[in-house]
Amino acid sequence: MSNTVRENHFDVVIAGGGAAGIGLAASLRSRNKSLKIAIIEPSDHHYYQPSWTLVGGGAFNVKSSKRLTKNIIPNGVTWLQDAIINFNPDVNQLILKQDKAITYEYLTVAMGIKTDWDAIPGLLETIGKNGVTSNYSYDYAPYTWELVKNLKSGVAIFTQPPLPIKCPGAPQKAMYLSCFEWEKQGMLKNIKVELNNAGSMLFAVADFVPALMDYVKRYNAALNFNCNLISINGEKKTATFEVKDGDGKISQIKKSFDMLHVVPPQSPQECLKNSPIANAGGWVDVNQSTLQHMRYPNIFALGDCCSSPNSKTAAAARKQIVVVAENLLAFRIKKPMPLNYDGYGSCPLTVERGKIILAEFGFGGKLIPTFQWLINPLKATKLAWILKKNILPWLYWNAMLKGKEWLARPSGN
Repeated sequence: MSNTVRENHFDVVIAGGGAAGIGLAASLRSRNKSLKIAIIEPSDHHYYQPSWTLVGGGAFNVKSSKRLTKNIIPNGVTWLQDAIINFNPDVNQLILKQDKAITYEYLTVAMGIKTDWDAIPGLLETIGKNGVTSNYSYDYAPYTWELVKNLKSGVAIFTQPPLPIKCPGAPQKAMYLSCFEWEKQGMLKNIKVELNNAGSMLFAVADFVPALMDYVKRYNAALNFNCNLISINGEKKTATFEVKDGDGKISQIKKSFDMLHVVPPQSPQECLKNSPIANAGGWVDVNQSTLQHMRYPNIFALGDCCSSPNSKTAAAARKQIVVVAENLLAFRIKKPMPLNYDGYGSCPLTVERGKIILAEFGFGGKLIPTFQWLINPLKATKLAWILKKNILPWLYWNAMLKGKEWLARPSGN
């Protein structure tokens, strides 16, 4: 084998350097330091995205959510700052944008989900001005807070596109935090608030809906289901929605706004769509329990890009990291894979500044509370707020991305 071939060949290649990818690299290194591991990630910066809801609510400094990628790559792991353009799983090969071919013994795919800002006509032209904002961006989450502080009357519209999206609770969390601030200022009575949701329910896990509805009523917010944002005219401050009635008939309605919080549609990464490792929807085709690929046994996937039907959250990735690390290493030495992923996901539902409903659940909506002895999972609590605001960011940077797996094993394993 030539030096060049040896240099471009790895025991494990991790496609993606987000939460799942970095965490997995650290986890694998903590278990086996002899592995030759590479992470393929084009971005200079890494973001703690769960904090952006709090940024939009004036409770978190956005600069604290950003770090240099080079500073969080685990020791002993090779960072290839490049992008994948082709998967060739039959020959264990990846083609990178800079005309380099990489080969591997095992591939783990953790490429996240693509935020399609260009999927809504008019959004790119007006986002960050004209009252149009989004907590789904480092650049625009601070503008959300600016709008909230300054709005004294008018119409505030919050949107949610069709699933899947990352952090499905985030669209309504933006609404609750905004309403809490307006309530505190005494302005809420002058503001018409509505959530226009492309789905048919407030939250997919029914157990949490009653507590959420208490806040919807408290803030006098209108809920419009089967109502999907399809275009924006920022200068005229109008938004057009596609509305489906009970008979399935679709019509369009135009609404005026003073503030519009947009959650952009989301989809698989372009290089995954129509690739050999994707299913018909463009997601990496895995067994939802083992996270091993359905057709290529030396490939695993985790995080937002995989086909497992769990809620796409950083908390889900934290549990999946352990499953993939242990199952991959066991499979590598021809032993039975020891762990099964239970679908765990967590949505800390920020219903007011200072209180959160800590929604933790798995496949089929099964409740999987981590701290049920301390935090009532069905009520808004101050303890859950402290966990979300102060503890989880520290754990992210200092535990999850460092290979420390406190409370990270899936239940029942």
